[in-house]
Amino acid sequence: MVKIFVNKKIKNLFISILLCVLAFTLISMLLAGSKVGNAAYYIIICSLCMTAAILVLCYGYFREQHKIMENAISQITEYISGNKEITIECNDEGKLYRLFHEVNSLVAILNAHSESEKNAKEFLRNTISDISHQLKTPLAALNIYNGIIQEETKELPNIQKFSQLSEQELDRIEILVQNLLKITKLDAGMITLEKSLENVSELAENVKQHFLFRAEQEGKTIYLSGSKAITFLCDRNWIIEAISNLVKNALDHTKKGDLIHIKWQAFASVVQISVEDNGSGICPEDLHHIFKRFYRSRFSKDTQGIGLGLPLTKAIVEAHNGTIESDSSLNRGTSFTINFLIPTKL
Repeated sequence: MVKIFVNKKIKNLFISILLCVLAFTLISMLLAGSKVGNAAYYIIICSLCMTAAILVLCYGYFREQHKIMENAISQITEYISGNKEITIECNDEGKLYRLFHEVNSLVAILNAHSESEKNAKEFLRNTISDISHQLKTPLAALNIYNGIIQEETKELPNIQKFSQLSEQELDRIEILVQNLLKITKLDAGMITLEKSLENVSELAENVKQHFLFRAEQEGKTIYLSGSKAITFLCDRNWIIEAISNLVKNALDHTKKGDLIHIKWQAFASVVQISVEDNGSGICPEDLHHIFKRFYRSRFSKDTQGIGLGLPLTKAIVEAHNGTIESDSSLNRGTSFTINFLIPTKL
């Protein structure tokens, strides 16, 4: 109870009300003890005056408290909007001002964490850039050396065979490095999406053309279906990357004569893109883990996969505020469905 009166304003309000009550009591006693006519009438008037005085005091106190709270809310709203320099005045005693002090402390801690995270991202950005440059040079050199070996050993079939295998492994390393860099950049928030209104049909056609030669070589068909009028806001290059990873995954898990189907449709508030195949499918126990990095099923017959294509696709989709889900049946095929929310003006 005593702690309440630490706040001077509350203490002053309480004292003022107490003085009003004492004044009314004293006046009432004097009127009751005197022989003034209509004493009861005067007592009623005094009680009304006391009540009015108390109401005025309470109104003034709560109006001031309301202004203080409104100012605090305004400052917090400014902080949420991006102003990191805000502070709430807390130059008085009491629970409310203690709360304001704690809010100011929290703001200081959040600012410190934000600055620390900014520095960490800057360090990561520089490290990734260094790693990228350091890896590109030896990979390029190894590819050149491997090409020279192939040229010089055309009449040596065993060496040709191993140099071709070496080339395949070098390609895998290059893909691995590129995907790792892309995922790390997305995680670190280093990628600025250049969004524009893109036609989904054109994006799908671009992906199809990229894989057309491989599909024909393997005896597989890539089929497109969807309205040519559907568009949505996205970063063209990154969305093509995401869909390409799904199509590559489908090609890796289908056999000659199988079909890869890219389809799209628009609903009231969502643009949906699906990649389906009628290939080997995914084991039920693996279905919930396929978006984990480097995850490889013990049932998988795929010896070429690195385990980064699907996690990269998920990261790209989520960077566009979209969702991705999968459905699969063993020996019947797999489907991946991406949903992008269409922004609406309320």
